[in-house]
Amino acid sequence: MQEITLKIPEKKLSFFMELVNQLGIEIIEDVHIPEEHTKIVLKRIKKSKKNPERLLDWDEIKSDLKLK
Repeated sequence: MQEITLKIPEKKLSFFMELVNQLGIEIIEDVHIPEEHTKIVLKRIKKSKKNPERLLDWDEIKSDLKLK
């Protein structure tokens, strides 16, 4: 059996899902996150809690990016 990943525009999702159901295609919603990725994220969270001043404010960064 083949496995593919699709990106469906939001306004077409209901039509696509109906088509999938009509065709009897199996939908797998299981997302696997590798253990190593989880460790990296948890390590970054720990560092940020210890030293919150190292974080940047998203609104400021977003604003700066629009200026350039």
